[in-house]
Amino acid sequence: MSDSAFSPTVVTLSEDDAGKRIDRILALRCPQFSRSALQRWIEQGRVEQAGEVVSRKTKAQAGAEVSIQPAPPEEMSAEPQAIPLDVLFEDEHLLVLDKPAGLVVHPAPGHPDGTLVNALLHHAVVRGGSDPMRPGIVHRLDKDTSGVMVVAKTPAAHERLVEMFQAHRLERAYLAIVRGRPPSKITYDTFHGRHPSNRKKFSSVGERGRRAVTHLETVELLHGSALVRCRLETGRTHQIRVHLADHGHPVLGDPLYGKSIGDPVLRRVGQELGRQALHATLLAFDHPITDEPVRFETKPPDDFAKALLALRDAADG
Repeated sequence: MSDSAFSPTVVTLSEDDAGKRIDRILALRCPQFSRSALQRWIEQGRVEQAGEVVSRKTKAQAGAEVSIQPAPPEEMSAEPQAIPLDVLFEDEHLLVLDKPAGLVVHPAPGHPDGTLVNALLHHAVVRGGSDPMRPGIVHRLDKDTSGVMVVAKTPAAHERLVEMFQAHRLERAYLAIVRGRPPSKITYDTFHGRHPSNRKKFSSVGERGRRAVTHLETVELLHGSALVRCRLETGRTHQIRVHLADHGHPVLGDPLYGKSIGDPVLRRVGQELGRQALHATLLAFDHPITDEPVRFETKPPDDFAKALLALRDAADG
């Protein structure tokens, strides 16, 4: 980010924030910072509420001003690795790529290397953001989701891309193979929050959380399933997978939100695919520096296409 990104950020808390843990409130109110960075700064004494240093368990006070002093970037600990990248576009400001399924976006517990970040550091100088383990990253795709991603190469591009994602000034669409027969067109407009009993999952059926909006259109009916196109209006973690599963049409092959499959053909195709049948097919936005409109669209990879063909053949048979 620009030098101003390391000046204090001040947030005024509302009545609705009162009594809630400060780290959770800041994660919602300051999406430009990752939750791990906010927690690290709290531990370092860089966050104050009403002039007093807070801990992660400090309760928010209605009307109080919270000052966040971001830490300068730490020395990068992720190492460059020669991992192939399918680059769709690149200039001095940003890079757009088609991420393969199976590639984790950034280092994390259990995935210390072999990630997209390691590949990017080998490919180019990538900067921007407050988290040294996520240079240039402005959005994520799940490990087993394939498709189009944009990465910032400069602090200025990162700052503006983050603003665009926050304001939903991008067009994003996904293709998915889902179980059952979804409506021809529907919009899911729900709350989105942690699942009440499984912290690895999210849920859209509660009455609290952040707003999540997914527009679904059925493209083709298949054997026991359908090919759908989902346009994102918001970008919550696992949003499409959660919306589809909670409304009775989980993504085929989804190990977290899917349920056991009785149909032998559908079960076999899902097992052969070995991942959720979800592909980020479209990303369109105005270039963060030049303001020129750019649009990138890719077809699903071979494993997705093979599953689609098998379900078409079964439907015809």
